Amino acid sequence: MLKSLLIVGAGSFAGGALRYLVSQLMKGACGTSFPWATLAINLAGCLLMGVVYGLFSRNVSTSHALCLLLTTGFCGGFTTFSAFANEGLAMLQDGNLWAFAVYVLASVLAGVAMVALGYWIVKVF
Repeated sequence: MLKSLLIVGAGSFAGGALRYLVSQLMKGACGTSFPWATLAINLAGCLLMGVVYGLFSRNVSTSHALCLLLTTGFCGGFTTFSAFANEGLAMLQDGNLWAFAVYVLASVLAGVAMVALGYWIVKVF
């Protein structure tokens, strides 16, 4: 159990650090109040999750520790659902219902689609 916790923690650290770097890089580039960085990070994380699960489903003998590191750890640390919820609430509080609806629908629907795409990429190639 302790080994698994340390593995997940290491992956979470790496994912969270990368999320922070990406959000800082995108903050200056996008220049709008719409949370583009969070949306991009969540979609990229969903795609990566699909790829990783696709790879692990293809090769059952792959290490459980590596699966924990990449999925629960890295992808869990990299994606930002709590930030997504907070930014959505801020849009609602500002009365920006259109941006809120687009953001929530794009995040959820495209997120599921990206997981499926990642899984499909691994199955096809």
